[in-house]
Amino acid sequence: METRHKEMYFVLAVIPLIVMIAAMLVTIVLFDGSPHIPLILGTSVSAFIAWTRGYRWKELEESMYKGIRLALPAVAIIMMVGLTIGAWIGGGIVATMIYYGLKIITPSLFLVAIAIICAIVSLAIGSSWSTMGTIGVAAMGIGMSMGISAPMVAGAIISGAYFGDKMSPLSDTTNLASGLTETNLFEHIGHMLYTTVPAFMITLVIYWFFGRDFGSKEMDKGTIDQTMSVMQDSFFISPWLLLVPVAVIFLVMRKVPALPALFFGIILGFLCQILMQGGNIGDAVNTLQTGYSIDTGNKWLMAFLIAEGLNR
Repeated sequence: METRHKEMYFVLAVIPLIVMIAAMLVTIVLFDGSPHIPLILGTSVSAFIAWTRGYRWKELEESMYKGIRLALPAVAIIMMVGLTIGAWIGGGIVATMIYYGLKIITPSLFLVAIAIICAIVSLAIGSSWSTMGTIGVAAMGIGMSMGISAPMVAGAIISGAYFGDKMSPLSDTTNLASGLTETNLFEHIGHMLYTTVPAFMITLVIYWFFGRDFGSKEMDKGTIDQTMSVMQDSFFISPWLLLVPVAVIFLVMRKVPALPALFFGIILGFLCQILMQGGNIGDAVNTLQTGYSIDTGNKWLMAFLIAEGLNR
């Protein structure tokens, strides 16, 4: 017997979302709990409303399984990104990117340079949060030492990190959006170019305009030199290490799927920690599993290592 579905009104469709948001506010803000129960509550309300509109449980179950299948690639990418960042920090790749980024920064172009550097790193690793938790932490300290307001520096960091994240085929959210809408990944990115690139270009012009006011300010060379010195003491810094993100970006440009491209970057980071940083295989394996940690004695360098541990 064929089930006749009743029309689903917009008001009914919004009710589960409202219930879920309200439950999250109560659970997270008042009780400092996790969002899992509110998510289950929202799903239950949604299923009940669908049932009242003529949908059978088998149909609802199949729809939920379909949604899970579509989201699985993004879940796999999230796990791979965690491995990538751990391998790249252990291999000295992240430290090398920050080291050479600090060398080219000037006060008048600080905001523009930071936005571009964060965009490139985020594009290479597909994670805005990891970019903000590594390069962003160091950039905040350097920018504030030059007298640039913290909100302005944070804006440049977030602008670059979010731009690179949205444009990266390695990004979990980008893959999730294309997967749930059953759209080709690179076609999805191509459509985003029409709005995201002009917005980022306008942002860079604005940061260049405001950055001119800081051209006469002196950089805190002490903080920068100390950070760069500690990086050299803690890692082997070499331009050759920059070939790792370049290789991943090249694979992305060749439209290699996200998981193989990330896996290739993980292998390169793993080998860099062994061959270029002097680590052993056991250390490199533990880095992939639990993240990389080191006591450098420098608060900015320690900040991004700790932030990466929290991100993972």
